[in-house]
Amino acid sequence: MDEKRYSNLKLGERGAIISIIAYICLSILKLFIGHISGSEALKADGLNNTTDILASAAVLIGLRLSQKPADEDHLYGHWKSEMVASMIASFIMAVVGFQVLAGAISSLFDGPRHPPDMISAWTGMFSALVMYLVYRYNKKLALKIKSQSVMAAARDNLSDSWVSIGTVAGIIGSQFKLPWLDPFTAIIVGILICKTAWGIFREASHQLTDGFDQDLIQEYKEMIHEIPGVKGIKDIKARTYGNNIVVDVVITVNPALNIHEAHDISTRVEKDLEEAYEIYDVHVHVEPN
Repeated sequence: MDEKRYSNLKLGERGAIISIIAYICLSILKLFIGHISGSEALKADGLNNTTDILASAAVLIGLRLSQKPADEDHLYGHWKSEMVASMIASFIMAVVGFQVLAGAISSLFDGPRHPPDMISAWTGMFSALVMYLVYRYNKKLALKIKSQSVMAAARDNLSDSWVSIGTVAGIIGSQFKLPWLDPFTAIIVGILICKTAWGIFREASHQLTDGFDQDLIQEYKEMIHEIPGVKGIKDIKARTYGNNIVVDVVITVNPALNIHEAHDISTRVEKDLEEAYEIYDVHVHVEPN
């Protein structure tokens, strides 16, 4: 089981590396074209991609650290490294987002300005297409290896594609005697960067504080109740270690059962949950009732 999960983490690195390469190339292209064409929106989009480099790098580092086996200081392994790296990335993204907002707002009130050259719009269209292709690849990979961090990276790829489309709309709109649309679009990009940073922070902090989906807990309960020999569920808890789920459950059984019969029921609970939901580990405690 562990070998397969470690193999999936290794495979997930490929998606992070592809994202990093794409973001490096596009951020350089956007910042350069944005500078020579005079497009604040494209420059903001380029800065957005620089934060995405950091976010993808954090995913890559987290995936690699998560592959370290358990040691004397980390008896449960290093699975949560992904979430720690994601939280750090969210702080960096938030700082850049506020910088983009400040620059765009300042530019908006600088007075009359010329609309940016149309090469900036073509650059935005090209970037949107590239990021959509990267999104499709990472989404397929995330579904294959069942990785939350790679799926989050894929959603970020799609978000960046839409940001580039919005940038193009702002640039084209500024050509029709609406030059303020370009810096206004840059403000929207800055807000989207901050929104993405908050989303990553919220998800990472939720997992690090052992938050868990209550709807999934309910599904576990329903399945356990259907297992022969289980009279009831006294307690059930679940938490995540990276992409791995650990469940602790206390079930009640007929007090007339002997130790072996009660053990067989608990083993059935463990096996059924692990197979149905690909849970990393299930701990079952049996109490007579």
